Amino acid sequence: MNERTNELELNAPVRWMKLGDIADIKRGIRVVKKQLITEGKYPVYQNSLEPMGYFNKYNCEAETTYVISAGAAGEIGFCNKKFWAADDCLIFTDTKNVNNKFIYYSLLVRKNILLANVRKASIPRLSRIVVENLIIPVPSLEVQQRIVGILDRFDTLCNDISSGLPAEIEARQKQYEYYRDKLLTFKEFKKEA
Repeated sequence: MNERTNELELNAPVRWMKLGDIADIKRGIRVVKKQLITEGKYPVYQNSLEPMGYFNKYNCEAETTYVISAGAAGEIGFCNKKFWAADDCLIFTDTKNVNNKFIYYSLLVRKNILLANVRKASIPRLSRIVVENLIIPVPSLEVQQRIVGILDRFDTLCNDISSGLPAEIEARQKQYEYYRDKLLTFKEFKKEA
């Protein structure tokens, strides 16, 4: 990538839009505990980022962002596989020229705004209207995809101990060997007569 490309990307127009204008934000569908199974095909998200169980049906496609609206209200999740969103999840569907994972990362940056709007009660709640009115930057789809790619790689490096850490260790080992060899390589000393 050259400097000119970087400059063009930095000067690319960015629109600031409400989430409700770029995606349909829907509430999940209630499922009761007796319907859940321990080893089903699809995880069920209700009021936590951890599945409350499994179900043999799904109501959300893979690669979908969701926000918890009750219980752990304001928490933000992204599921790489199909899942069931229960009624305490707000899901982002029918995104209009916006990468769903870009929405996820944009929400993470604005999580403090969501948490500040959680209604404190016996069960904390976050209104869908608050989420719909949240404004995020919307660069071109190409720029969104590049940002998501960079953040995904960084996330893997930092959080996936099975792939990120070994790759980083290998890179540091090669770097160490390179500098070790450079530091311990001397020109042959020639004694002048």
